[in-house]
Amino acid sequence: MFKNFTRFFEKVFVAIAFAESAEFDTAREILRGKSEDRQTKRIKPNKIKRAQLRA
Repeated sequence: MFKNFTRFFEKVFVAIAFAESAEFDTAREILRGKSEDRQTKRIKPNKIKRAQLRA
């Protein structure tokens, strides 16, 4: 129950931030829940060993 409550307020505050910056359409999409479809998965970079540089 608490997670749903915090997610709701998070969406509202994000929408308010977009509305304040004159992005009204984006704010409406966030409140409707359409923006979640556009999220991309984060790709973790391969761990590449880097040579240490000496100063």
